[in-house]
Amino acid sequence: MKQQTLKESFTLQGKGLHTGLNIEITFLPAPENHGYKIQRTDLEGTPIIDAVAENVAATQRGTVLSKQNVTVSTIEHAMAALYASEIDNCLIQVNAPEFPILDGSSKPYIECIDRVGIEEQNAEKDYYIIRNKIEVSDEESGSTIIALPDDHFSVSTMVLFNSPILNYQYASLEDMKNFSEEIASARTFVFVREIEPLLKNNLIKGGDLDNAIVIYDQKIEQSEFDRIADLMGVPHKNADELGFLNNRPLAFNNEPARHKLLDILGDIALIGKPIKGRIIATRPGHKINNLFARAIRKEVKRQEIQAPIYNPNKEPLMDVNRIKELLPHRYPMLLVDKVIEMGKNHIVGLKNFTSNEPFFQGHFPQEPVVPGVLLIEAMAQTGGLLVLNTVENPEAYSTYFMKIDNVKFRQKVVPGDTAIFHVSFMTELRRGCAYMKGYVFIGDKIATEAEFMAQIIKNK
Repeated sequence: MKQQTLKESFTLQGKGLHTGLNIEITFLPAPENHGYKIQRTDLEGTPIIDAVAENVAATQRGTVLSKQNVTVSTIEHAMAALYASEIDNCLIQVNAPEFPILDGSSKPYIECIDRVGIEEQNAEKDYYIIRNKIEVSDEESGSTIIALPDDHFSVSTMVLFNSPILNYQYASLEDMKNFSEEIASARTFVFVREIEPLLKNNLIKGGDLDNAIVIYDQKIEQSEFDRIADLMGVPHKNADELGFLNNRPLAFNNEPARHKLLDILGDIALIGKPIKGRIIATRPGHKINNLFARAIRKEVKRQEIQAPIYNPNKEPLMDVNRIKELLPHRYPMLLVDKVIEMGKNHIVGLKNFTSNEPFFQGHFPQEPVVPGVLLIEAMAQTGGLLVLNTVENPEAYSTYFMKIDNVKFRQKVVPGDTAIFHVSFMTELRRGCAYMKGYVFIGDKIATEAEFMAQIIKNK
């Protein structure tokens, strides 16, 4: 899978939910590995904020990003549209401290993305793969998010409110391709009992019966009901009739639960990588969503690359016989048993170290350890297979080491270990020279890493 961006830019206008300002927002294509960035064009110097979880400063009634006293809020509906459209790189320019609320959903953004189209880029998409159960909870709200391993991305969410109108609801998204039809048009919602406190906190100045679902679930006096309607600038309604007060009917019977799912997508977009795994959220909100995104971001920072997945039942791309056709190495110096994955810019090889390796006799008899120099050699051989994959008739070429930099040995490799080598190009292949970064994984942990340069030469 390759990274993606917009084919063209697009612009939307609307009022801000909390500020009531008339806002213009523009989404522009961005280069590879750019991620999501938001630029405040109304401020001096047009500062840019990285849309990442650690920059979230508030989550009370929406997701608020802040960096160096520059803030931007209510970003979640737009971020959900970008994430669900599998767009990796986008620059967003906005001339106000929040995004416009539009109709309270992601639908306007999705329609614009569909109109301008999506462009594939050269860089490979970098997924965060859920390998083990991850659970984040918030005792105060009773909210939890659990992530489980799965071979694709899906979300399920359950909401529960102490309300006769909105009690228990469930929503799920099994395939991101269905976001446009199943989730995008779900609008944000608010209870009538919440409106006055929000207004007193200088919020929802731009809220109305078109851009939010308003839920009336506790009877109040008609005069009080009319007073709240006047505060909102909306027509008076009958205070004896509980229910939904919107100008247009619900898009789905469980629209609030679907909107909560939409918010989850918008908030986990701030991880900076798409996820492979199943997300199960109970009573979610922006706070728990951000706690989950921060937990994943912390893991991403701890280890810049995840260990490749090795399935011993899957047929390898190259077995040892094919490797011998491409590499001149033989016993005891052939250090790649098979290749299990290969793309345009990366390769994953594997070596099973047994107690019968000849070097263990002297390194060391009482405590056998794979020599670090051989781990580097194994990465280089794996990288050589990647380089040979770029030429026709690869059997006619050989690759040679030219330089090694930034070598780190983090843990021992011992008999019985299965070493997985992940090698990727750091730059494009130029004049037959390849700059590569290699990792040796034992399980989920990095044992060794190095940068090296190799040259490809045609055999005489």
